[in-house]
Amino acid sequence: MTETTQVAGGKRHRAAPARRRTTAGSPTAPSHRSRGQQLLRRATPWLFLVAPLVLLITFTYVPVANMIYYSFTDWDGISPDHNFTGADNYVQIFTRPELFRVFFVSLYYLAASGIQIAVALYFATVLSFNLRFRNLFKGLLFFPYLINGVAIGFVFLYFFQDGGTLDSVLSWFGAGSDHAWLGDPTSANTSLAGVSVWRFTGLNFVLFLGAIQSIPGELYEAADLDGATRWQQFRHIIAPSIKPILSLSIILAISGSLAVFEIPYIMTGGATGTSTFVIQTVKLAFQFNKTGLASAAAVVLLLIILLITWIQRRLVPDDKVDLV
Repeated sequence: MTETTQVAGGKRHRAAPARRRTTAGSPTAPSHRSRGQQLLRRATPWLFLVAPLVLLITFTYVPVANMIYYSFTDWDGISPDHNFTGADNYVQIFTRPELFRVFFVSLYYLAASGIQIAVALYFATVLSFNLRFRNLFKGLLFFPYLINGVAIGFVFLYFFQDGGTLDSVLSWFGAGSDHAWLGDPTSANTSLAGVSVWRFTGLNFVLFLGAIQSIPGELYEAADLDGATRWQQFRHIIAPSIKPILSLSIILAISGSLAVFEIPYIMTGGATGTSTFVIQTVKLAFQFNKTGLASAAAVVLLLIILLITWIQRRLVPDDKVDLV
């Protein structure tokens, strides 16, 4: 709609069209996102989480819930009948010495885990600096972790057998021995724990090496300018920065020492006093058809690991480290 105005000289001039006033609610206002689009935008992250959450619940939490339920029954793993027995299975675990004694075998692997962490931390610190052939050493340290546990069990079974590789090597140095390395509980558990050190040192080594290499290089340069030694750099720069990873390694070491299975099962089958808690649980479930008792043992192991993890987190909290 236009308007005309009268001006001097009798000429009429056409005025510019008047702008139409708009309001937020008028049809010509800028369109806003509908409520449905806003809800979809908020739900999008959850839609991406549906598949992993379904898999996690199906293959983790549902089996754990079933295991807890079976631990209160006398189920044999085959029969459809599940007779409720209350806490009888848990009472057996803590009152029958042969069931609870296997926890002491874990002490061998716990001591081996301490050696494993110390060795991995040493090599990770040394190889984080400029060193000739350091990439070769990194590969050699990590390679055992890539080998299948069953293959490692068979290899070291021949290594420790009478007249095997270990005895042959010792004979070269005039220290030959006819000692049965897997023949008595002490030497057998020590040998098996040594195998676990050889296998899992590479995992801790990679964790420590990644944490050390994430430290800014300017800190090392400043330490060199101040005349700091390697030990001082480790104490004041490396150690504080890898504290979270070290805490994680301790948790993995404790839980791993309680849940050892592959190496002793392949090499000795749990004989000569080398049976671990997991091996005993497997035998209870599949050899003696006591799935209810085995489920109770698994629940006890889970609770012990959770308790140790909670205590460790309380004693050594993950403080934020800011070195720069």
